[in-house]
Amino acid sequence: MSALIIFGLLIVLMLTGMPISISLGLTVLTFLFTMTEVPIEAVALKLFTGIEKFEIMAIPFFILAGNFLTHGGVAKRMINFASSMVGHWHGGLGLAGVLACALFAAVSGSSPATVVAIGSILLPAMVKQGFPNSFGAGVITTSGALGILIPPSIVMVMYSVATNTSVGQLFMAGVIPGLMLAGFLGLTTWYRARKFGYPRLAKASMQQRLKALRESIWGLLLIVVVIGGIYTGIFTPTEAAAMSAVYAFIVAVFIYKDLTLKQVPKVLLDSASMSAMLLYIITNAVLFSFLMTSEGIPQAMASSLIDAGLGPIAFLLAVNVILLLAGNVMEPSSIVLIFAPILFPVAVALGIDPVHFGILIVVNMEVGMCHPPVGLNLYVASGITKMGITELTIAVWPWLLTMLVFLGLITYVPAISLWLPKTLGMM
Repeated sequence: MSALIIFGLLIVLMLTGMPISISLGLTVLTFLFTMTEVPIEAVALKLFTGIEKFEIMAIPFFILAGNFLTHGGVAKRMINFASSMVGHWHGGLGLAGVLACALFAAVSGSSPATVVAIGSILLPAMVKQGFPNSFGAGVITTSGALGILIPPSIVMVMYSVATNTSVGQLFMAGVIPGLMLAGFLGLTTWYRARKFGYPRLAKASMQQRLKALRESIWGLLLIVVVIGGIYTGIFTPTEAAAMSAVYAFIVAVFIYKDLTLKQVPKVLLDSASMSAMLLYIITNAVLFSFLMTSEGIPQAMASSLIDAGLGPIAFLLAVNVILLLAGNVMEPSSIVLIFAPILFPVAVALGIDPVHFGILIVVNMEVGMCHPPVGLNLYVASGITKMGITELTIAVWPWLLTMLVFLGLITYVPAISLWLPKTLGMM
């Protein structure tokens, strides 16, 4: 009954058009004031202790690093490198887009940032070369979603905060699925380009490839700094985030010199604004999670699902359906922070590995970012391509179908996620 009242309140508030973060906070306060004996001091305490976790500090640093790289010409150099490597295949610039998104994802941690950085440079070039606008939009919208699967990933940090799962293990678990999905999207791009006879670039010489690699190497080295630093134990994921922000600043301002010192305050302000928005959502989601736990809702759901004889296969299918439906009306941060604490105890009780479950949730979030009505990547791509959301949705479907097939693979083959962290001795 409590669960019905809480979710009913939340849905009603969200239907009024209220931001999700405020809807969460108001739901908690309304329920606590009218239906429980929980002292109001507990709310104030939870507001502060909820964002005290060390892992949360990684979020503003990864956002800052991503913003430095977006403004600092790193994306342009990554596109040149990707084009020199795969541009001569069918749909050359489209394949270069997938590869460039995968590379930029490995330094930014954000899907919308990846779509903006790569799309704003690559899409005009694709149209100029003779590709249909819809083809380029489909490639970049879906490949940009790699930003939250290939580590570092802000959504993985959110899952870690919600479930106390190791961020380092999640980052390593995301490497192989991220590369696999990039391969799947690349294959779809290649197949469609070959089928419709889209243009390809002239094959780059070894000298041109080495030149492109030399120019992009400073951006690519950030991948080594973050992943290598975490794996070798030189620093924690949060320290890696701080290191990446400092490194991105040095590369953008002093090495590539695409960003002037005068522009730095604006980048800092934009990053602070985005971080504040995310931290506000986290704070209210932590309050919501506290209310759910104090009412015993996750525990009751876990025991009722297990008593009903729901096995791991049926449960994981149900989770995918729930998260895909949630992706229709909410953005990834809110979904992870609301649903992870509820579904996590059930997953653990059914013997599902927390890291595998985390990767499954992240892949669901990727799919959600590429379909209407709330797909963030669609709106970002719409701004770049000047295409309507309906037109973009039609353009995206072949790659979206590929992502759904990949989701099924990730759901029922845990080894894809768990092999690397286990091989590296992290689990």
